[in-house]
Amino acid sequence: MVLSGPRTALTALGAVGAVGAAAAIWGIAIERYLFTVRFHEVALLPPGSAPLRVLHLSDAHMAPWQHRKQRWMAALADLEPDLIVNTGDNIGHEHGLRGLRAAFDPLRGIPGAFVHGSNDHIAPSPRNPFKYFLGPSKGGAEQAWEPLDTQALDGYLTDELGWIDLNNAVGTLEVAGRRLDAFGVSDAHRGWDRLEVLPDLIQQLRGQDPTVPMIGVTHAPYRRVLDEFVDLGADAIFAGHTHGGQVRIPGSPAALVANCDIPLRQARGLSQWTRLDRSVPLNVSAGLGHSIYAPVRFGCRPEASLITLTAAG
Repeated sequence: MVLSGPRTALTALGAVGAVGAAAAIWGIAIERYLFTVRFHEVALLPPGSAPLRVLHLSDAHMAPWQHRKQRWMAALADLEPDLIVNTGDNIGHEHGLRGLRAAFDPLRGIPGAFVHGSNDHIAPSPRNPFKYFLGPSKGGAEQAWEPLDTQALDGYLTDELGWIDLNNAVGTLEVAGRRLDAFGVSDAHRGWDRLEVLPDLIQQLRGQDPTVPMIGVTHAPYRRVLDEFVDLGADAIFAGHTHGGQVRIPGSPAALVANCDIPLRQARGLSQWTRLDRSVPLNVSAGLGHSIYAPVRFGCRPEASLITLTAAG
């Protein structure tokens, strides 16, 4: 009987260790490859409009050796989307554009729009994951950043795929023979957003026809950005950055962390963002990848979203 206490403690520690090991194996070796498509429907088009299918892609963090992810992303063309919305963090390695081409080339000819995350400009670096519980991560010294070839990335997305650049900019898309207006900002997590330039640009754009549906696109869904997007007249908002928390308690409706100030229950999926008396559909993608220094997903599969825009009632 004297030894039962230590033995029980050792047994408990062994069980905890086994569960931890199993969770690590699942998150590193299995779940991060369980790519999925989330399907949503949003009624925002003018009455009588035919549906539009929007493929929302985010946070690929692509490395050249990630062939399984590249093949799965390439097969998304089979969904026959009418529009691509890309909310950034495409590159996860200095040669990541090579893998991104394999993933995105089948989407040629489909209208699209994109904004940048920080990993469209600078390579990822090792981070202490527990610091995310203390609040959004800090950028560190700029001189320590390893730059990526953003010019080559943007050239591919604009010149070869034909997508429009919405980094602190506005634009018009022709989607299935119909006009769709859009605006966006660069990565708000790094403070690269320039919200102050958008009102005049949108006013010029909307002067042509203010009844055209308009979407707002951002990488990081900070509250100040989402509030301003609603005020600027966005009919729907697309964002990424959070990875849905990347590691979640299975079945929990909220993420553990979001790496920005969005409410944790809205760090993944379709919800409504309310500002004063106006509510706008907000889709935050949990993303397709992860940093090469944190190769794990648990309770949060990598994803793309297919959002069908339908006529309002």
